[in-house]
Amino acid sequence: MSVSEQGEQPGDTPATPSAAATPPTRATPSAAAALAGPAAEIAAGYAFEGAALDLGALLWDGVCHPDAPIRIPLPVLNRHGLVAGATGTGKTKTLQLIAEQLSAQGVPVFLADIKGDVSGISAPGEDGERVRERAAQVGQSWAAKGFPCAFYGLGGTGPGIPVRATVTSFGPVLLSKVLQLNRTQEQSLGLIFHYADAKGLELVDLKDLRAVVAFLVSDTGKAELKGIGGLSTATAGVILRALTAFEQQGTGGFFGEPEFDTAELLRTAEDGRGIVSVLELPSVQDKPQLFSTFLMWMLADLFHDLPEVGDLEKPKLVFFFDEAHLLFSGASKAFLESITQTVRLIRSKGVGVFFVTQTPKDVPSDVLAQLGNRVQHALRAFTPDDAKALKATVRTFPKSPYDLEEVLTGLGTGEAVVTVLSERGAPTPVAVTRLRAPESLMGPVGAAALDAAVQASPLYGRYAEAVDRESAYERLTAEQRAAEAAALEAAAAREAGKAAGEGARAPRKKEEPSLAEQVVGSGIFTSLARSIGTQVGREISRSVFGTARRRRR
Repeated sequence: MSVSEQGEQPGDTPATPSAAATPPTRATPSAAAALAGPAAEIAAGYAFEGAALDLGALLWDGVCHPDAPIRIPLPVLNRHGLVAGATGTGKTKTLQLIAEQLSAQGVPVFLADIKGDVSGISAPGEDGERVRERAAQVGQSWAAKGFPCAFYGLGGTGPGIPVRATVTSFGPVLLSKVLQLNRTQEQSLGLIFHYADAKGLELVDLKDLRAVVAFLVSDTGKAELKGIGGLSTATAGVILRALTAFEQQGTGGFFGEPEFDTAELLRTAEDGRGIVSVLELPSVQDKPQLFSTFLMWMLADLFHDLPEVGDLEKPKLVFFFDEAHLLFSGASKAFLESITQTVRLIRSKGVGVFFVTQTPKDVPSDVLAQLGNRVQHALRAFTPDDAKALKATVRTFPKSPYDLEEVLTGLGTGEAVVTVLSERGAPTPVAVTRLRAPESLMGPVGAAALDAAVQASPLYGRYAEAVDRESAYERLTAEQRAAEAAALEAAAAREAGKAAGEGARAPRKKEEPSLAEQVVGSGIFTSLARSIGTQVGREISRSVFGTARRRRR
């Protein structure tokens, strides 16, 4: 099949999953009876009645039991999860395995492709001895399949449909994280956004933000913020230098229009399968704070636009946050609080979030407490710090008959310790699991196939070309030039009066209005006021991240 997606309208969800979905296996009473003692209790803990995703088969005393499947109930995927493990232990393949089954059940998926090796989910896997061996071990009926995918790239960097956000919608909290501002500078940036919102100055790209900052520390604009704390020249200088350095990294294209509508992530294909949205990030691997923060913007945007739905039979979207430790590194207290609140509340909107990282300690405890489903691959204990992290990881699991410290250091590639939420919402017994093999290609597709899929997408024409329309920079620049021209004209008129030998003292000329007054009173601003309606004169409604709310198409 083609690697391109066949999309429907955003939010359309089929009534039934695709017929291509692999029928779930269930632990039968006879299977549980074949085991004894703790192993039987573990197997019984995963004998769910409803729809579920198959992870693999139970490992006990070194023996794999294909008649004791380890599964995740589909309705609890919105209770979030964690996939962790050392480098090379199989985390990416676990993501691929879960994403395939979600797609087959009609659930859209979002994946961040940090290393460029997830694009293979769009193509059928390659049969081979190792795949057949793994399938036989876990009781899997393996068949090569590709899944409908859409490929995106940040701001047109690298392959994929460009994903852009306006500075206004991105908001001051997330932008402060990207620019690595301290708490005081973050507050000042929030003040700048407040001013732009109140005056109807649209911040579309970074030059708009620079223009507003420069105006607010100019002789004309200083008084604008005096009543609410003002903006110091030193702080403005730090913000402007950070913006310049940020742009020099080639990141200016991430801010602009057309802005990506995150509702596109909720689409399903014509055959009823969920579309897997893959954000291609290899070209920005050296900018970890940028891509991790952009992922948080996408999640925050979904959060304040989706309606409350409570618990569903299956989630609307499952969002995988790869390299999650980069999101939390150096984060301010306000940023961490906002992440925690978003993760806690987005569950009721039908969205599940899986964080993918090396150890659970990479995730703040308040966020970790929200993650009900756990797939823990092998950990290493080569150093004292490794040993400490291992002990901390063990303490995060429920009590079990396994010696988890020994198990976690001895797991092979494609094996993991699993505990999930049952259909009743209670944690299942800890199960050492040999995982199933993905049915799609375990590696990247060719560059030509990827480019062809991107250009064949129905979204390509909507987002491919950047648009630079009139916004804060153009308006402030035009009004400044008009003010300068008016001043020159007035000076010329005075000189002309003197040259004519007027004996009487020329009437005192009315004092020129400030640039801000000219902006507010100009015809351009009046036109802008009509275009944004009731948002002029009051701050744009913002989410917990300071991101602007916007109405969907």
